[in-house]
Amino acid sequence: MTPAAADRAYEHVRERLLSGDYLGGELLTEGEIATALDLSRTPVREAFLRLQAEGFLRLYPKRGALVVPVRPGEARHVMEARLLLERHALDTVAAEGPEALRRLGEALASEPAAGDTIPPDLHTADRAFHVHLVKAAGNPVLADMYESLRDRQLRIAAVATGTKERAEHVTAQHRAIAAALAKADAATARSLLHTHINQTLRALTDRTDLTP
Repeated sequence: MTPAAADRAYEHVRERLLSGDYLGGELLTEGEIATALDLSRTPVREAFLRLQAEGFLRLYPKRGALVVPVRPGEARHVMEARLLLERHALDTVAAEGPEALRRLGEALASEPAAGDTIPPDLHTADRAFHVHLVKAAGNPVLADMYESLRDRQLRIAAVATGTKERAEHVTAQHRAIAAALAKADAATARSLLHTHINQTLRALTDRTDLTP
């Protein structure tokens, strides 16, 4: 087995898990994935093991891999964890002083998700905006944890932004957060971030019928 084959199988299954193509409770088999990708079963098995470790699959020997259903309340748990990490990142930058806050604010203002127009792929742009904020804390372990949380959020609702009005609201909130940071106003940025993430939680639960 080559690493490239295992990675290919992993990305194939992961993409479909996050997009909702593979629904909770669905049983995947090594054979069907291997056939679809023209691979042997070994790299598919490796991919299944990785996805089980990430909490997306549950393996059953000789049967296949069960797609773990999204649990009631998972949206709230994910967003609470996101808020903790993003506030920590903001506070870490604030501890470095006003100039560090201004630099971060200027950098975030240049992100597509904080622009005057809605990016064609707002999900990707939104993720980049918040990842930039978290990475500013300079802690790669927390950055990796954050990426995992965003994957789980994407699986909960592939279209979290919903309507055009919601998308416009998201970009406006990003601009406001960036503007507060550019003014070195950490308290306002923190408050805006809290509101933004809570409203995203409401959008997620409204669209997925999950109880927060």
